[in-house]
Amino acid sequence: MPALNGLLWLISYWLIGEVVIHFSGLPISSGVVGMLLMGVTLSVIGRVPSSISAAAQPLIGLLAMLIMPGVVGVFFILDELAGQWLAILVALSLGTLLSVVTTLWLLKRLMGHHAH
Repeated sequence: MPALNGLLWLISYWLIGEVVIHFSGLPISSGVVGMLLMGVTLSVIGRVPSSISAAAQPLIGLLAMLIMPGVVGVFFILDELAGQWLAILVALSLGTLLSVVTTLWLLKRLMGHHAH
């Protein structure tokens, strides 16, 4: 039952992201907004609740399958991306770097309490 509760929390943050994107018109994914809001929440409380952990663990194993539709979709718009390879390379590099730095910072912050 904890995994179901955690899944409801994950879906709730995604839906909050949908609402934020709908009303703000921001040009980013609602999932990204939801993850940012969840990251802020986890940073404030300083731990990951066991229900969210129980729901997230199986999803981590499926991460490649969750990302694959977006990657495959790029092949259908290659002609539109033809002149924008430098911008794409910069965005991918900076996005990856920021993702890794943010993940490491959050991990260090959340695991810091358990290391002592």
